[in-house]
Amino acid sequence: MVSVELKISFRDWLYIILIGASFGFLISIFFYFLSTELQQIETIYFSVFTAVSVSLFAFFLINLSNNYILPHVDKKFWYLISFVFSFCSGSLGFSFSYLLFSVFEGITVIGILNPYWIYISITIGFLTFLIGLILHQFISMKHKNESIKSDVLESKIKALENELNPHFLFNALNSVSELIYVDQAKAEKAVLDISNFLRNAIYKSSLITLENEISMLKTYVNIENIRFSDKIKLNIDVHTKHYYLMIPKFSIQLLVENAIKHGYLGDDLIIDIKFNEDDYSIEVTNNGKVSDKLKYGTGLNNLANRLKFQNVGTLKYKTLEDKMMFIIKLHKDKN
Repeated sequence: MVSVELKISFRDWLYIILIGASFGFLISIFFYFLSTELQQIETIYFSVFTAVSVSLFAFFLINLSNNYILPHVDKKFWYLISFVFSFCSGSLGFSFSYLLFSVFEGITVIGILNPYWIYISITIGFLTFLIGLILHQFISMKHKNESIKSDVLESKIKALENELNPHFLFNALNSVSELIYVDQAKAEKAVLDISNFLRNAIYKSSLITLENEISMLKTYVNIENIRFSDKIKLNIDVHTKHYYLMIPKFSIQLLVENAIKHGYLGDDLIIDIKFNEDDYSIEVTNNGKVSDKLKYGTGLNNLANRLKFQNVGTLKYKTLEDKMMFIIKLHKDKN
């Protein structure tokens, strides 16, 4: 099989071996009914074993070539080397099967193949190369398709990230400008907080750890509290053992921003963030304005779509007696 500039996954190899075994079985059925001499169960064993043997030799030789030879050889020789390894996988696979079954007496198919087995091994070597060439094209197209899907998905995610509401930044800068005349030390700290927040916003990847998200969230609330005179109270109940969990950037921050924007009533706005280990979810609760019939706006739709596109989880909400709760339900198998 040819595998130039292509890493074949273990699952792809399992498919190839399974297809090889099935093909060998079909060939054995053909030979089985072709001649009464070949109507032995050993004919089926030999054909299936030969096909699996060829696939296993291909698995070993192609991985050997990909991992230890091709990376150290000029690319102009890659096709030649791949041809040699593909040919050898078929030829050696058949030869190994033939020689192994030759040990046993009374197998008719071995007696029939005996005068020609070397020529057959060469022929199967060429056939393996041709079949491998077809499989290479198929797997290559599959990987290209997955790559295109990944690029499109990444573009969608980046587009969604670019939609994130920047108004808090404008408000923060206005607050800092006013703060300069009142408390220069506090204004200086606020500028550093804004700088730190923007640095993380620009350079962090689309998925970040829960630890990083919480760190960015604290910075964000510090910035907002310039405007709200420290009336935004943040309570975080997340054990450090869950800090490794990967979530979309700005996911919790967006829910906190939504609570401030739509829930703030003038008094202290208490926002509780908790990781619920029972159902593997992040709960963001606030004591602000309660809405029985909530419609997702741009921000919440943005988060719901990012959770969906990145296959991380889903967004839900609950209306409690005097609080609003948003829930990021994580897929446990993704973390």
